[in-house]
Amino acid sequence: MFLFQHTPDSEPGSLSYMMGCISQGLAIAVDVHQDEVDLYLEKAAQKGVKIAYVIDTHVHADHFTGGFELAQRSGGEYCLHQDSPAQCAFSPLANGQVIQAGNVHAQVIYTPGHTDDSISLIVTDKSRCDEPWFVVTGHTLFVGSVGRPDLRGREEEMVDKLYESIHGKLLVLPDYMEILPGAQAGSVCGAGISGKPVSTIGFEKRHNPTLRMSKADFVKTVLGAMLPYPEGMDKIIRFNVNPIKS
Repeated sequence: MFLFQHTPDSEPGSLSYMMGCISQGLAIAVDVHQDEVDLYLEKAAQKGVKIAYVIDTHVHADHFTGGFELAQRSGGEYCLHQDSPAQCAFSPLANGQVIQAGNVHAQVIYTPGHTDDSISLIVTDKSRCDEPWFVVTGHTLFVGSVGRPDLRGREEEMVDKLYESIHGKLLVLPDYMEILPGAQAGSVCGAGISGKPVSTIGFEKRHNPTLRMSKADFVKTVLGAMLPYPEGMDKIIRFNVNPIKS
């Protein structure tokens, strides 16, 4: 398996990914920005792979997605959670569903909280073993922090969902599993995010202060650490809901 992690120039706090199987010539791209589409097509050509699936872990509020365009240009499927508010054509993803790109298998885990349509991806490299290797956590769980629950309103309801997603679905994964988040320091989608773009479940359980709190303290802390909304958020969301170009 190959793995490509990238920080776009337009949003240095964000992270996007491509993972794939060179032997079978297939890849999966995740959370690609609008200004990264050409780069991902170039990287796929260099690796000799087809981008078969393009996944957004949720409808983003902090950047314009390149997911739909990349899928159109690569001939791949554009994928979002089945409850996504997107109005463009996409392949709906369900909790537990496994997406296969050769030896790379990505299992969809529904992790609402940052948004109602947030998902994470548990990734296994079948060329190595049958055990999962890492989890792409989108904007649900960050290195040193957690996602913010207030970007669509209903923050008290959403912070409860965030807590349950993190504790009930992510922190129950093996301690050795790596965390590949959707953002790093500089993002406005979470307070106190580390500048280190990778961690493990075990390290975060031990050293991420938010994860060691009771639910009541988690709710109080997360709701008390709200950052300013992303600049141009409403325009970004409108585009990401319907990114079809005229």
